[in-house]
Amino acid sequence: MTESTELHTLVTLTFYHLKLAVITRPEMEIGRYHWMYRSSRPHRYHHVPAVRGNVSPLGIQGCFECCIKCLGGVPYASLVATILCFSGVALFCGCGHVALTGTVSILEQHFSTTASDHALLSEVIQLMQYVIYGIASFFFLYGIILLAEGFYTTSAVKELHGEFKTTACGRCISGMFVFLTYVLGVAWLGVFGFSAVPVFMFYNIWSTCEVIKSLQINMTVPGDQICVDIRQYGIIPWNAVPGKACGPILENICNTNEFYMSYHLFIVACAGAGATVIALLIYMMATTYNYAVLKFKSREDCCTKF
Repeated sequence: MTESTELHTLVTLTFYHLKLAVITRPEMEIGRYHWMYRSSRPHRYHHVPAVRGNVSPLGIQGCFECCIKCLGGVPYASLVATILCFSGVALFCGCGHVALTGTVSILEQHFSTTASDHALLSEVIQLMQYVIYGIASFFFLYGIILLAEGFYTTSAVKELHGEFKTTACGRCISGMFVFLTYVLGVAWLGVFGFSAVPVFMFYNIWSTCEVIKSLQINMTVPGDQICVDIRQYGIIPWNAVPGKACGPILENICNTNEFYMSYHLFIVACAGAGATVIALLIYMMATTYNYAVLKFKSREDCCTKF
């Protein structure tokens, strides 16, 4: 072997040993870990996902994300309709009940002094008061059920608790609520129109009293010739005595507390019936939309499976 060959071999061996001696910092850390914990398994590196927002590396959502998710599942249309429905029904039932009692008191004292003449009217008013109790109880339960159905449908459509899941029974229940809400909406339109009748009657009496007051101020025509005959409205028979009130007597009726309270309570009850109609219209739109989305999503889910 020549001198140049020996020199080349020596340089190669020296470079090889120097390469083995060079250890990177991660390798030094791993060696230190194994030196300290000899009984442990070799370290395995796992990919850690990037942290976004308030989500922790373990995949647990933060408070803000949980609040946004919960607010996303709130059926705001059904919630507004429920509040409006409860308010409208409460006004209609409460004010209507007290106003009916005041109406009977006015009739007994001023328009029908004989009990047999307004006996049928008293029974009808008492029956209407019992119906008011039933309406209040029914709509309290129905509003809660519709609100719960809105929560269920919104959560299912937005897939807040996993993938979209619904059954034929659930869709049938949603369709039944759509039909029942439409029927109740039409019925409450009739209730709203019926509640405007006593408002019209009391307004006529009140306007007549205002005419009498204006005539007394102007001293033109005596107010005794201006009368209001309740018998023409059909709520008491024609043989009821006295059946009508004229002049100062009518003015005294308008100044009583029963007339003032009954008139304004009938107005509030009519407004409550109108609010209930608006709430049912919102319910109609919300339940129809929920049913349509459930039906479309179920078809889409079936097509995806097959």
